[in-house]
Amino acid sequence: MKVLIQRVKKASVTIDNKLYSSINQGILAFVGIEKGDTVEHIEKAAKKLVNLRIFSDENDKMNKSVLDISGEILIVSQFTLCGNCKKGTRPSFDNSAHPEIANELYLKFVDEVKNLNVSVETGKFAAMMDVALINDGPVTFMLEI
Repeated sequence: MKVLIQRVKKASVTIDNKLYSSINQGILAFVGIEKGDTVEHIEKAAKKLVNLRIFSDENDKMNKSVLDISGEILIVSQFTLCGNCKKGTRPSFDNSAHPEIANELYLKFVDEVKNLNVSVETGKFAAMMDVALINDGPVTFMLEI
C-alpha cells in the first residue's frame, strides 16, 4: 500500500466538470492499493495518516497532526502510485491490486480514517478526476505500508 501525503491549504475533486468534494486545511492523500495488501495494512496506514506530525506548532516545528489542528482529509484512489517505472519507458502496473479488491480496501481505508474522528472527503474510485490543490509548504511524504 502506498499513500502519497500532501499537506494542503485546500484541495478539491471535480468529476465531469462538477465539484465532487473539497476540503480546507489538512491532507490530500492519494492511495494506491497493491497486490497482497490486507485489512491490517489499511488499519496501520489510517492510524499513521491521522497521527503523522506534519503541521507546524507555535515554534514552527512539524509537531502537530491533522487531528491536532482540526484539519480535514481528502482521500483519492490512485492506482498509478503502484506503477513500476524501473524498466523501459512504459510503467508496469503488475503490482496493482485487482480493481474489485482495490475498491474494497480503498473504502475500508476511508472508513478507518473516518473512525479516527477526522473530517473526510473522497474522490470516486476509478473515475477520471480533476484534482486541484494548494500545497502548503510544499510538504509531501510517501507512506509505504
